[in-house]
Amino acid sequence: MKADQQLPRLLTRPERALLALNDGRLFRGFVAGKWKKALGEVVFNTSMTGYEEILSDPSYAGQIVCLTTAHVGQVGINGIDSQSASKGPAALIVQDFEQGFSSWRGRVDLLSRLKEKRIPVGWGFDVRAIVHAIRESGALPGALVASADEVLAREAASEASGTEGKDFASSLGKGADTSWDIQVPAPFSHAVEIPAPDLEIAVLDLGIKASILRELKARACTVRVFPATAAAAEILDSKPAGLLFSNGPGDPAAVVRARETARNLIGKLPVLGICLGHQILGLALGARTVKLIFGHHGGNHPVREVETGKVMMTAQNHNYAVEEASVPREIEISYRNLSDGTVEGLSLRRLGVETLQFHPEAAPGPHDARGTFDRFVERCRVFRDSGRLG
Repeated sequence: MKADQQLPRLLTRPERALLALNDGRLFRGFVAGKWKKALGEVVFNTSMTGYEEILSDPSYAGQIVCLTTAHVGQVGINGIDSQSASKGPAALIVQDFEQGFSSWRGRVDLLSRLKEKRIPVGWGFDVRAIVHAIRESGALPGALVASADEVLAREAASEASGTEGKDFASSLGKGADTSWDIQVPAPFSHAVEIPAPDLEIAVLDLGIKASILRELKARACTVRVFPATAAAAEILDSKPAGLLFSNGPGDPAAVVRARETARNLIGKLPVLGICLGHQILGLALGARTVKLIFGHHGGNHPVREVETGKVMMTAQNHNYAVEEASVPREIEISYRNLSDGTVEGLSLRRLGVETLQFHPEAAPGPHDARGTFDRFVERCRVFRDSGRLG
């Protein structure tokens, strides 16, 4: 047997790939799978694990994700960690790509899942150099092309656009006409036994992750998911005990319909906003949103609860933030990012509003932030039983 026959195909027959940013910078790597090019806003994610969640997270729509962890693919794909049937990011960039996998939870290899979802992946890239470029210039539009032609790559990058002004949520957040019947697998559930549902929660689907629905179901909630374009009257007609505005992709200022829905529902039932949902509720309350230089993407972001001083390690995935100077005085800033000081949560207790910029369902702490779901569900029970919001 020849020596190269023992090596993965990726290493024995590498084909060239280029990542081009629209400021002219180029990065070289190799192709995994068969594809031609992908366009999107280039961002980096600092998580050590969780690539299955990233590849199925609708919040990455329109983005090319560069993973900073050294090795990707070694635990494979198990299906339980998948967050949606959506495509997720426009493309993936990694340093080392493992074709095989070694995990008791793994069912298929990563490359097979990428082919199934039609997500291009480039490997062998200098991810440190890419991260430095993004930190210097901010998240930039770019192109990942299966070619060594630099002119072609730069031309493709000139076609790419960022997320500014993009409303991905209205097309991705399709919701469902009936209660969401999602299972809580034993390896996931932190509860010994899932109680029978006794509380109905409405969710506005802006690109929701399955983990959020699982957290609600684990707390005895029946969940009805509405599309991102649902009107306030439609949601109120279902008589829910509370409403959750989900995560999702794109520019919050462009998601006009959901903002109007939020304005018409605030003060009528308890509401919780997560990530994009936090930003939408912030806009509905009179604040503004701004685009961060390179955003927060990863599972190691420290957040401080302002009232208690408690610090949590959180998972985050967003390019936009609520501008602190624009927050009306009656609204409390409940959480703050310890890395850059940005707003991570808002609270208006008399109207039953709580928002979180981070993802409590991901909880890399591992359970630092899950209490936010407990508080929301308790507020919903109080509202159902007494009609009191505060």
